Amino acid sequence: MKHLLKSTLIILLSFMSTTAAKAADNAYLLKCGDISMVVDAEHGGKIMSLKYQDTEMLSQSRFPESFGSTFWTSPQKEWNWPPVPEFDKNVYRVLMAEPAADGSLSRLLIHSPTNARLGLSIGKEFSVDKRRGAFVVTYSIRNEGSAPRQVAPWEISRVTNTGDGLIFFQAVDDNVWPAGLLNFKSERKAMWYTPDENPQNRKVNADGRGWLAYCANGLVLLKAFPDMKAGEEAPGEAEIQVYVNRGKTYIELESQGAYVTLQPGGELSWTVRWYLFPVDAKSQQPKKLLKKVNKLLK
Repeated sequence: MKHLLKSTLIILLSFMSTTAAKAADNAYLLKCGDISMVVDAEHGGKIMSLKYQDTEMLSQSRFPESFGSTFWTSPQKEWNWPPVPEFDKNVYRVLMAEPAADGSLSRLLIHSPTNARLGLSIGKEFSVDKRRGAFVVTYSIRNEGSAPRQVAPWEISRVTNTGDGLIFFQAVDDNVWPAGLLNFKSERKAMWYTPDENPQNRKVNADGRGWLAYCANGLVLLKAFPDMKAGEEAPGEAEIQVYVNRGKTYIELESQGAYVTLQPGGELSWTVRWYLFPVDAKSQQPKKLLKKVNKLLK
């Protein structure tokens, strides 16, 4: 009887802690110091919010496909448009919600339904790395079908176009295409772009070096991922992609992993580390921004 009461108490305390970590129905809160992340399992397992203290970094637009951070399979030609609902909009099953001492979560594991046409399902694991001040997001793609499938991982994060923001990543001019579509400047072996207002939607591709960053509202969002070798990208795709919506609305910061063949029952795993940190006006110079990025990536 004592063992039964003890087990019941542990389950109850775990449930209470997990419930406290919810930001809304099926939306879960993770915290790393002054940084908070909200993941909504009920709406495509998206990262809906990323804040430093009270300052939001991700787009909160109410228009479809223009808010939060999502995950798709690549190449896009396999499904065209709109995004696959099982991966982007449907409810993800919560497999684990591990509570932290502060009432948030230290780890969250969720899984999508299977898309019948593609024969694929998506897993997402979110955890907190307090030592390095980062959120660790590990995506998995599983072949649920009976035939081999070729696929690559693809993360899409929407941020607000503030007009004075700065997108930057390590690359050279020749590795950004189509050339001249966005006014990137090359400095210190990196590419820099201040988003402008334009009546057209525009998207560029780049062969980067395993990271992509955006500076706006006194904050820098840095996403680090495995650097791909030439030829590892999915057909027609790239390691880094930047999409700027027409007008002055929002931007997509996109990164992809290697294009691989999954045998039936096979699974790939791909990890992105998210950093969010404040910078003052003096620290927003290319030299200082790169110094901070390189320090975090060591």
